[in-house]
Amino acid sequence: MSKNTKKTSPNIATLASETLRDASSSKMAKSLAASALAQANTQKQTGSELEEQASRVLQSNKYNKTTKKLAATVLSQSNKDR
Repeated sequence: MSKNTKKTSPNIATLASETLRDASSSKMAKSLAASALAQANTQKQTGSELEEQASRVLQSNKYNKTTKKLAATVLSQSNKDR
């Protein structure tokens, strides 16, 4: 199985941290933020379920710019074979 070695950048990690601390952030934004932070300094990669959710976020008009940025980050760190 191919491994994605991309890691979350410091700027995105900061955004993810702020999102998790913001009480007004959506459940989806917090889920994506948690995944992005988990991948900041590890070899972890996005799971298939969250990969599908991130894809739906990017295709939807209902999510804000921050949520879409987190979705794009998480999606870019998914398994290359999927």
